[in-house]
Amino acid sequence: MGAIIFAMLSVLLSLPVVLALPAAQSSSSSKLSNTDTSLTILYQNNLNGTDDVNHISAILLDAVPAPQAAAACGALNERLLALDAIESHYNDFFYQFNYLAYDGRASPDQEFLIENGVVALNQRQSCLDFKPLPYGGPRLPVLCTQSANASQPTTAVATTQNEITVPAGGNEFIGYRNLKSWRFSGIPYADEPQRWHYSSVYSGSGQTINATAFGSECPQNHAGNENCLFLNIQTPYIPKAGSTQKLKPVYFWIHGGGFNSGVGSSPGTDGGNLASREDIVVVTINYRLSTLGFFAVPGTNITGNYGIGDQITALQWTIDNIAAFGGDASQITIIGSSAGGGSVRVLLGSPPAIGKFQGGIAQSNLGGGVDLGLSGDYATSYSSYPTIEQGYELAGLQIFQEAGCNQTSMGAQVACLAAYDPVKLVDLPTIADKVVQDGVIVNTEQLIVSVRNGSTAHVPVIFGTAANDGASFSTYPKGNNVTDELEGIQIELGITATYAQAIIDSGLFPYYDTGNKTLDSFNVSQRVATDNQFRCVDEATIYAGAVSGAFERAYYYQSQRTEYGYDPNNLGGPPVEPGYPYGDPNLPYFRVHGSDNGWSFETLPVLRDAADLYSLQLEGSYYSWLAKTGQPNAPLAYLEARGYQTVIDGQRASGPWDPVQGLQGPVKLLDWPSTTSGFVDVPQCAFLNYSLTYYLDGGS
Repeated sequence: MGAIIFAMLSVLLSLPVVLALPAAQSSSSSKLSNTDTSLTILYQNNLNGTDDVNHISAILLDAVPAPQAAAACGALNERLLALDAIESHYNDFFYQFNYLAYDGRASPDQEFLIENGVVALNQRQSCLDFKPLPYGGPRLPVLCTQSANASQPTTAVATTQNEITVPAGGNEFIGYRNLKSWRFSGIPYADEPQRWHYSSVYSGSGQTINATAFGSECPQNHAGNENCLFLNIQTPYIPKAGSTQKLKPVYFWIHGGGFNSGVGSSPGTDGGNLASREDIVVVTINYRLSTLGFFAVPGTNITGNYGIGDQITALQWTIDNIAAFGGDASQITIIGSSAGGGSVRVLLGSPPAIGKFQGGIAQSNLGGGVDLGLSGDYATSYSSYPTIEQGYELAGLQIFQEAGCNQTSMGAQVACLAAYDPVKLVDLPTIADKVVQDGVIVNTEQLIVSVRNGSTAHVPVIFGTAANDGASFSTYPKGNNVTDELEGIQIELGITATYAQAIIDSGLFPYYDTGNKTLDSFNVSQRVATDNQFRCVDEATIYAGAVSGAFERAYYYQSQRTEYGYDPNNLGGPPVEPGYPYGDPNLPYFRVHGSDNGWSFETLPVLRDAADLYSLQLEGSYYSWLAKTGQPNAPLAYLEARGYQTVIDGQRASGPWDPVQGLQGPVKLLDWPSTTSGFVDVPQCAFLNYSLTYYLDGGS
């Protein structure tokens, strides 16, 4: 059963309410803050949303004298955690405490204050012990209940009972918690942008900012607001105000959408699961799109790449402020899919961005297309950047004309377009959505990986694709009665018979005869398109960057399991079978472009089979460990401490991502895990404290 095939390669090679008010006039009556303590949400997350009802979370506070513990929980609108809650979720709490010890946040025999006693980690016996409150009311960490039980991003709602106020950058941010993470949404990372000017880091201070609702999307698809430069944070840990202890790696997500659509707040790319399961801080951002983000006019100061500039501004805000939300500014990994992957590629070679991040993950980045008799295609500009003049030829004069800005001078035309309605501007028939060589953010035609010369960020990277990424970028000739493979390939790829015949003669793309010539020729074409527009440019980038040393380490993957499929016959993606109401992902289907995002965030709307869950657990571990250590292999000791048995099984079955010279290495399928729950049961301590026997077994 396959979840993902990996080839390894490296070298030691809407608008939120933003209140500019004094703290006394805050829109929230929340009393909770991190002034006196750090706050950690403990939740043993197996990523199975249907199983959330069988788990509880708790909030861990810093040590206080025992007599003050109840009041400390009361400040959160919570109470001390009861013994029966721990006993009912024994495995969950054992693994959470065991991980705290592994991470250095607790000792191997750490005691925690609970209701009417303490619970202690007994790492020597691999169990928990329960004890009465020691004499003298010692100072110990506190375990509180966590009553915010909404487990999904679409069900989480801020209330006065679950809100928290965190100071950062001279402002106060009101966020809230759900079952799995602390959540801050709609944070303005830039001052309100001026059209066709680079954004600047948010300069407001002394404000109380309501970060409990997502910000407006940038103008796209008949909607949006130009004041749209917001980011969102999900974190398992909020340090004590001013502290920089035990900060977490940061996962900085850049959405896709062809540089003309997308948003940083979609449910499918919510960071709550990832933050909870992997113990990292997740940042997702909006950035300007389409003509508002990428318009460039030769001979003027409109030089394009404003959307990329926004990404760099968001990175700078993150560097300046993320410690207050538990993130380590010196451990930021940028990640994106499709145009987000293209953004990662741009940032890897952008002088203003280099040094602001320590790793990069580019998923389904496009490029290539200059072959098969073609001078380029849709994918080309994502990895090979036109000049401003070339970009203007593609989308410049047409935009002025379509907007009715036909004045005689360029200055007047620009002034006309600058006053044009933003939503109508991005809805014009022609839009600007190309990264260009502006000389500031981008100053080379392509990312330089042939040599290590400082022009490319020397950081660990992962590049990869879905198995059939190109299916989404081939033409399926609906209504055409394709008579043979040759005709089908010509139509589907837009090439001549000579090049189509060369594809057939190569033998590299075998024809599978199902009797449907249209579908069968498309099956050939989508494999050609996948190589042509995705695989070749990304494998070449990784190979060259590894051999030259341009990248510190370099890895490549191909995702064999995706969330849904591209189905040109409108059958619904993976075939629906008995027992598979959402389709059987083990049967053949076209893996559509961008449909592996769920694995990046360890979040799927439905689990079609057990392998969906296990592959989420395994792949999320790979990505998070690149963010943590610059390589994707989680240490066995870490996995054992967390109880992540399925990941242990998956790593053993698939093999580690070894440093090798070339595109070879283990290519294995994810095997079944050794447990159905994902966690191994742990025993209760053999000798429980005498004075708590009554609580455990009803008296004796």
